[in-house]
Amino acid sequence: MAENILIVTEEDELLDDLLRLCAAAGAEADVAHGVPAGGMSWASWGGAASWERAPLVLVGDDCARAAGLHSGPDSTSPGAPRRPGVLLIGRDLDEPGVWERGVRIGAEGVVVLPDAEDWLAGRIADAAEDVGQPALTVGVIGGRGGSGASTLACALAVTAARAGQRTMLVDGDPLGGGIDVLLGGERVEGLRWPAFAESRGRVAGPALEESLPKLHDLAVLSWDRGDSVVIPADAMKSVLSAARRRGGVVVVDLPRQVDESVAEALVQLDLGLAVVPAELRAVAAAHRMASRVRMVLRDLRAVVRTPGGPGGERGYGPGLDADEVARLLGLPLAGELPWESGLLESIDRGLPPGSERSGALARFCRGFWDQVLSSGEVAA
Repeated sequence: MAENILIVTEEDELLDDLLRLCAAAGAEADVAHGVPAGGMSWASWGGAASWERAPLVLVGDDCARAAGLHSGPDSTSPGAPRRPGVLLIGRDLDEPGVWERGVRIGAEGVVVLPDAEDWLAGRIADAAEDVGQPALTVGVIGGRGGSGASTLACALAVTAARAGQRTMLVDGDPLGGGIDVLLGGERVEGLRWPAFAESRGRVAGPALEESLPKLHDLAVLSWDRGDSVVIPADAMKSVLSAARRRGGVVVVDLPRQVDESVAEALVQLDLGLAVVPAELRAVAAAHRMASRVRMVLRDLRAVVRTPGGPGGERGYGPGLDADEVARLLGLPLAGELPWESGLLESIDRGLPPGSERSGALARFCRGFWDQVLSSGEVAA
């Protein structure tokens, strides 16, 4: 069971404000009126929470002035043990002493109310959700129609989940037919995008994850079979922010058309993969797409799909070398993805892309995750 936020203050007005912010963030709080009396342990002080165990400690500047709240070479009191997750809460931005007291108590920051109320509410909510390292968020977008971007997105998510990563797959393409179909889960109970279309502000990460269909050990946000085909930018921002706060891996399948909603998704990506068949017309189409995407997303890489399967039968001319495709696009090469024989038949049997461990998709995805998760090349 998660520990409560700890508030340390004797000022009634400040206490009311902090309790209000905790309530707005959905966080329970314990209150310590002043510092421990002589002989009281810091480990047991503070009611149900304690200085040592609380996920976040909000110290009023009134109590920071107390000699016993800090430890240092000039202190005659044992003081509070130093720990992360301490914020000093003040009211006067121009009062120079508050910054010194913040340093003395080991606070990670000084928060001045009411100016920083919105920021503090978000920080409290993060602590209540036990937010740690944000998820590594990868977007997949097709260089042209039918390039296999949704297939790769599914395979990346399936492979990450199989490797033990907490994984969420988000279908950002309302005209793609529903990525849950590729996973064989269109009838599995759980919320779809229309349920989140009116989302604004902060969406609770745990509630989002628990509400979604669970397919192949990953949470999936897809589309229902209705007529709704709009994801407002605010909803995209709220949902992806919640998904990222849960940590692990988030994979987003994106359409080629960059509207306000897609632009909001691009802002939240750590990196993007552009799936491009090794054909001249596909490269020309991908170049236009990439130029728009890179206006928002700095780290966009090319995944070159070699000829074969349905895409290789369109007569677009001879296949190009993968390095040449990446050079023409001006993108770093993330890898070459051969067509996987029998993939369509496996999907028809209800097996998701990437489920064949020895297949080309699974091998590519394992190599990709090993590179970006293990090497530290991208901060997860």
